[in-house]
Amino acid sequence: MSYLETQVLAQIQNLQQQIASLLLYQSVLKKTVGEAFIKLLESLSKKDVIAIECLRAYGSWFRTLASKNISWQEYLICQIIQDDNPFSQQVQKIDITNLSPNLIAGAKHDLQILHNLYQCSSKTIAKWVKTIAKLEKDPIAWELQSEIKEPIYQKLRNLEHWPDSIEILATHYRHFGIGLFAESIAFEWRNGQLLPINYPDSVKLKELVGYEFQRDTLIKNTEFLLKGYPALNVLLYGSRGSGKSSLVKALLNEYSQRNLRLVEVAKSDLKDLPLIVEQLRNISQKFIIFVDDLSFEEDDDTFKALKVVLEGNLTARPGNVVVYATSNRRHLIREFFNDRPSPKDSDEVHNWDTVQEKLSFSDRFGLTLTFEPANQDTYLTIVRHLAQQENINLNPEDLDYQALQWATRNNGRSGRTARQFIDFIKANLAVFEKC
Repeated sequence: MSYLETQVLAQIQNLQQQIASLLLYQSVLKKTVGEAFIKLLESLSKKDVIAIECLRAYGSWFRTLASKNISWQEYLICQIIQDDNPFSQQVQKIDITNLSPNLIAGAKHDLQILHNLYQCSSKTIAKWVKTIAKLEKDPIAWELQSEIKEPIYQKLRNLEHWPDSIEILATHYRHFGIGLFAESIAFEWRNGQLLPINYPDSVKLKELVGYEFQRDTLIKNTEFLLKGYPALNVLLYGSRGSGKSSLVKALLNEYSQRNLRLVEVAKSDLKDLPLIVEQLRNISQKFIIFVDDLSFEEDDDTFKALKVVLEGNLTARPGNVVVYATSNRRHLIREFFNDRPSPKDSDEVHNWDTVQEKLSFSDRFGLTLTFEPANQDTYLTIVRHLAQQENINLNPEDLDYQALQWATRNNGRSGRTARQFIDFIKANLAVFEKC
């Protein structure tokens, strides 16, 4: 073995030893890119090196980076700022000055190792492969100019000594969370677990007009939640297409940078609601549990789980969670005339108690916002607003006429109908009239 090979092998083995000594941040290298990197080091450090095996391992690492369109350095930073470990967990709840000195020392120890890995450029690793596998030239190095502008990335890029970033990271973990809640802003509850929604609806508050009182009231309530004051559970009730769901989704896009997260729960999964709330209780983010199109059949017991969350039980209600539900029904539980007591009723002595429980269920929300059907003026106001945002330059009278014709022929006057009309007219102008 040549001197150069011996020198490279020593560097690789030193890195392997450092990786093995990680105390808190082991999971940084547990994702596909990190695992491919570890396998590459293993193939390069074997006693009887097989060139083909080294090349395959390098190709696998290259491919994982390319598939995520991220550099090795940016991958490491991304994993560090999201990592769920004892330090990142505790620093969200406890001031760093009050943490165990051993915990801080362990975090600094790991950050130094991760900084050493960060300084292994793709070109350096390509040269290692060339040397160990005895290639004629370096394999192609995966290099990518970073387009990530978040301040935390810039701070870590510029630091010469990553253990000095301990307070910077503590602040970031406290403000932006860790793990799943740092990866995404929207989630759904499916098959007993929280799953990220990779492409949440991008609707913005500025797009929503016509229901200003309802919008402003919900914004105020959400501000209470974000600032740590008691916030109310809200029922958004009203006609279809009036923008109830869009308003809730728009809140997420408006306030996600202030630690707001949204968890969508289907009506069929409401039985899990107490479990979901307990999972969110001690998380630093604020959560809206979003239940869309809520209503119950007469023999549906899932409303009892929602009742527990709305009213609480012996366990205190968490201050970081509210429920925002939409419904087309003012009384959420269907009631039939034959539900009402009459002299011939013999099945239940206190039948009126059951009826009142059904009728009063919607009252258990602290706040009910009513969305009346859009009249012609409201509908046209929405259309004009959306047309202005989309830069549709039609004669105002022509725009109004076409919008009213669209509503008559399609789904009636509503915010949803207005949005559909604007989407159609914008595409029509672009494709057929080249406007």
